[in-house]
Amino acid sequence: MRAVLENIVNIIKMANISNKAIQMPASAIRKLVPLADAAKKQGTKVYHLNIGQPDIKSPKCALDAIKNFSLENVSYSHSAGLMELRKGLVEKYYKKIGIDITVDELIVTVAGSESVNLALEIACNPGDEVIVLEPFYTNYNTFAFMNGLTLKAIPTDIRNGFQIPPIEEFEKAITDKTKAILVCNPGNPTGTLYSKESMLALGEIARKHDLFLLSDEVYREFCYTDEPHFSAMQIPGLEQNVILIDSVSKRYNLCGARIGCIVSHNKDVMAAAMKFAQARLCPPVLGQMASIGALDTPDEYFDAVKEEYIKRRDFMIEGLNKMEGVFTPLPMGAFYTIAELPVDDTENFARWMLETFRIDNETTMVTPAASFYKTPGQGKNHARIAYVLEVPEMEKALRIQNDCCRIIYKMCSAHGNMYAVIKEVLRRLGGPNCGSVRAPLAELIEEDYPIVDTCVSMIREALHMYC
Repeated sequence: MRAVLENIVNIIKMANISNKAIQMPASAIRKLVPLADAAKKQGTKVYHLNIGQPDIKSPKCALDAIKNFSLENVSYSHSAGLMELRKGLVEKYYKKIGIDITVDELIVTVAGSESVNLALEIACNPGDEVIVLEPFYTNYNTFAFMNGLTLKAIPTDIRNGFQIPPIEEFEKAITDKTKAILVCNPGNPTGTLYSKESMLALGEIARKHDLFLLSDEVYREFCYTDEPHFSAMQIPGLEQNVILIDSVSKRYNLCGARIGCIVSHNKDVMAAAMKFAQARLCPPVLGQMASIGALDTPDEYFDAVKEEYIKRRDFMIEGLNKMEGVFTPLPMGAFYTIAELPVDDTENFARWMLETFRIDNETTMVTPAASFYKTPGQGKNHARIAYVLEVPEMEKALRIQNDCCRIIYKMCSAHGNMYAVIKEVLRRLGGPNCGSVRAPLAELIEEDYPIVDTCVSMIREALHMYC
């Protein structure tokens, strides 16, 4: 008994984690990973359409740089990054795409993620506001929370490809607490590419209200128009306002190398960035070595990669839009699209796909898109889908997704109570008899019986075909 009491006392005395740790938002992209892991342990193949992890091979010159690393000690680099990498980025990359910077105007970061966090830390004080276009990369919300900031979301419309709304909407959103506009171009999660005219208009707003323009351009190489990508760094007269967020590892399909950079002409910004950089000592050295090698990647590599992504995009978008109740616009950049699905809650749908739904012991994983929105209730029926698999793999994934969506869409076409429809379908398929629907919900109505008949037939057909 004494031992039990001592255990109780020890539990009571246990240190508690902070409120900040408790309230830290979970990653919308990775929080369902345990369900995917569980499915794989059961022998189920999971097609990962949830994450920007392409299966495209990394450049050989980058991999060779790692293989040829011969030092006997992996020591710290300079906090700003290896000079060879910084000079290489300035001379071999940025100058080539028309961005004229010096070595002192660039700091190598731990992926693009650290660049985003640094930009917010430098541009804003706790309590400040940052304007974003909705839907936005979900980790922006995480970094804003970590820094005590508020994201002010300006909605965009899936029906016009999530293009930038009229500039008047930005004027309405700006308050005396607004310190920055954060934009991703091309966009994650939408794949939207903003035109030169749109970027110039954003630059004018930033100039007029003395705001920072934080420009996340990690998908710059993946643009599918004849017009070249227009960087915020190229906006005339905005040199002191722009903070560029970039990713070396994303560009060269080296996601695990975790190398990015923060770039600005503003000396105060870069001096502050250096203080933060020194606090974490240095970026990953082996990742930097791979990045040095990657700078010698031939143009033909990017031409082939772009061609492959266009092929995957076209296949994915056409396949999704052929599904009943599904709509997605044609993205012009990156390798994502936001799809509207015939479900009430894509998180529940994604969970069900991972936990229950199987075809040939295979299923798909998508990212629920609600956490890419700030406005309450928005994006509940949206999912981010990444076209990062080869076409034959995506074909299988789409087939699974389509069969699932067809059945759900047919059920959703009922006029009465959905629960009553599901209960009747289960009963007819020999499943559990769940009884009648409890008041105040309505019982199955007469005109829904043909829909139940069709759903039962579709499910039986799927069972016969796949099980």
